[in-house]
Amino acid sequence: MASRVSENRNNVVLTFGEITLNFGRVTALNQVSFTIREGEILAIIGPNGAGKTCALNCISGFYKPQRGAIYYEGEDLTKLPPHQIAKMKIARTFQNITLYPGMSVIENIISGRHVISRAGPLACAFYVGKALREEIEERRAVEYIIDFLELGRWRKEKVGALPYGLQKRVDLGRALAMEPQLLLLDEPMAGMNVEEKGEVVRFIMDIHRGQGVTYPESKVLSEGIRTIVMIEHDMGVIMDVADRVIVLDFGDKIAEGTPEEIKVNQRVIDAYLGKETVVA
Repeated sequence: MASRVSENRNNVVLTFGEITLNFGRVTALNQVSFTIREGEILAIIGPNGAGKTCALNCISGFYKPQRGAIYYEGEDLTKLPPHQIAKMKIARTFQNITLYPGMSVIENIISGRHVISRAGPLACAFYVGKALREEIEERRAVEYIIDFLELGRWRKEKVGALPYGLQKRVDLGRALAMEPQLLLLDEPMAGMNVEEKGEVVRFIMDIHRGQGVTYPESKVLSEGIRTIVMIEHDMGVIMDVADRVIVLDFGDKIAEGTPEEIKVNQRVIDAYLGKETVVA
């Protein structure tokens, strides 16, 4: 079971305020509001088409809402492009894998490091000085992540040749390479069998508890990513790992609470869980 949030539980790091997102006549999010608190694992659940991924896309800058505002640590994210949001230590994985299939596991994970690179274009062009030192340091960090995610035997394999479950693991590794303080996971266990799901849950919990990537040069990776938002359909996983749950249905937020509260919420049962799920 997850260790419930005890310290800083009222410290709101992100406010998702009255967000409305329309695609023509289709309303993907209808005045949806919620907060993300420091140190928690927040789960977002709901049926397909409920607006879950749209919410993450708004936070990470891929979608721009027509109404409302998103504030992260006091800064308005609503109009910022994705690369600037990524530089604010917000990283994500994707529901549909968006890796570089012709590149190796190492190359895919190291691509996440570009947002924290400090070397200028001249140094990078000639691969000297600061750029060379950063390249060495980045590869060291990636090796720690590969070791943590147990990807060592596939480190030089092309990602496109790997099984789906391993590709999802590489996607998580690329997000970790950005050394985020807020990690957004969009269905990280989609399409996996029970054993693969168990491995990913273990990785997520180790990341959250600071028992994951023991990379001494990075405080974030060594001490853990305290704040995680996760979209997931498996209610068994949600019950085990989440501190709080947001439920969306056709663009509306219909419930919010602990996993225990959500499991017995009649509106959530009718819209998403169903009686059989609750009984089980």
